[in-house]
Amino acid sequence: MISVKSLLAQSPNLTSIPPTHTITKTPNDEAVTLGHIDPEVKIPIIDFSLLTSSNPDQRSKTIAELGRACEDWGFFMVINHCVPETLMSAVIDGCRGFFDLSEEEKLEFEGKHVLDPIRYGTSFNTSVEKVFYWRDFLKVIINPHFQFPNKPSGFSEITFEYCKKIREVVMGILEGISENLGLEAYYIYKTLNLDSGIQVFAANLYPPCPQPELAMGLPPHSDQGLLTLLIQNGIGGLQIQHEGKWVNVNPNIPNALLVNTADHLEILSNGKYKSVVHRAIVNNNDTRISLAIANGPALDAVVNPASKLVENHSPAYIGMKYKDYMELQQSSSLTGKSILDRLRL
Repeated sequence: MISVKSLLAQSPNLTSIPPTHTITKTPNDEAVTLGHIDPEVKIPIIDFSLLTSSNPDQRSKTIAELGRACEDWGFFMVINHCVPETLMSAVIDGCRGFFDLSEEEKLEFEGKHVLDPIRYGTSFNTSVEKVFYWRDFLKVIINPHFQFPNKPSGFSEITFEYCKKIREVVMGILEGISENLGLEAYYIYKTLNLDSGIQVFAANLYPPCPQPELAMGLPPHSDQGLLTLLIQNGIGGLQIQHEGKWVNVNPNIPNALLVNTADHLEILSNGKYKSVVHRAIVNNNDTRISLAIANGPALDAVVNPASKLVENHSPAYIGMKYKDYMELQQSSSLTGKSILDRLRL
């Protein structure tokens, strides 16, 4: 395995990317100027303090806003949450410190299987890909059992605290989502056994690319699980698909968590909510670091449309054990909603 970072280190004056990383793009992959957001496009913002407010009117209004964001966008930003900005900055610094380790040190954490507790690697799945993505990653399963690399010093402790705070936000959002769907507040929590739910820490490194128009950080895809919460280091590159167009996400909204709905929330809602397709593009000037925390059901949970939502409607998806879904997605090429599409009725 040759990481993008080591590839650049071996060729410090690289002016063109190798064929191994040259992506054949389609008309749908047209370049979009980084940092440009259509001023008419307003990505929804959810105030977490109102979502968890003891004021029933404020909370009810915010739950309705959350439902619209899940239906219309599949993506929203959360402000006034319980995660300190200093902790968010510290965990991004920890990610940078990990990727700055020597290649020999990082390869101590190289994994082979999607359910390996710790996996350091490059691209998405080099065992099936003919062309690689301009991305290195560290993926760690941190719940139901926390395990983490012991390098760099202090990274594990900071991550443990960060992920504990993120779970609090996730549970608050899922409670609001349950109620917006007309279910009991703890329906998702209890039905999918979220005490044992899989939480995955996924740190991504996108180094400067000499030919960004020929490369891709990650291709268009949706996430497995329920919700993914993301922070980044202030460098743009995340794009979401909205109404048939790519929309750049502003990376500089202070102390905001970026949240996207994932495949299993689409299944559970029987298609009322849509998992959002998104991608990562690269640039030739700056290193982008992003940290996604994916939150899903317990491995043995079978995710079906909620029974109450199919009383008067046919189910739109068949159920599948979450472990099987994870393995299927992670062992395949990353392409749109190709795995979710297999479950549609």
